[in-house]
Amino acid sequence: MLNENFDGWQIFGGAEWKFNEGELIGTVKDSVGFVMTENKYTDFILELEFKPDSTINSGIYIRCQNKEISFTDCYEINIWDLHPNQDFRTGAIVNRATPLNYVETIGEWNTYKIQIKGDHLQAWINDIPTADLKDSSLAEGYIALQAMGTGEVRFRNVKFQSLSGDN
Repeated sequence: MLNENFDGWQIFGGAEWKFNEGELIGTVKDSVGFVMTENKYTDFILELEFKPDSTINSGIYIRCQNKEISFTDCYEINIWDLHPNQDFRTGAIVNRATPLNYVETIGEWNTYKIQIKGDHLQAWINDIPTADLKDSSLAEGYIALQAMGTGEVRFRNVKFQSLSGDN
């Protein structure tokens, strides 16, 4: 899933997205952009590696209701160590859950594991639990990867496992 080409995904916004040696690289300058699945998903495990620079505001959005990203119509699992409000830093589910643990991720490859089943959403960075939320407001939706502000974020080894029969 999203390791060599954009099959099954769409590109939106002002970021540049490209593949280089198995890495998806999102570069942005004073804008926002994202790649989003063409299909909606319900229950799943999403695992990937990510490498943010020190200036990027990035995130993984799941169960997005529309072909847009927002923390109200999606669950936004954040990637932004230097967020001005540390309640929303890397590992947080923006406006829904503060990080259980702070993990420093800038300039290094890190792993994110996100599991959502029914109303239970959990996330781990480098096997350290960062989020555990029970919320039933979003039952299914699209998945997106974000690049916002100015900077670069890299993703690789994106793996998807359905827990509900989704493709």
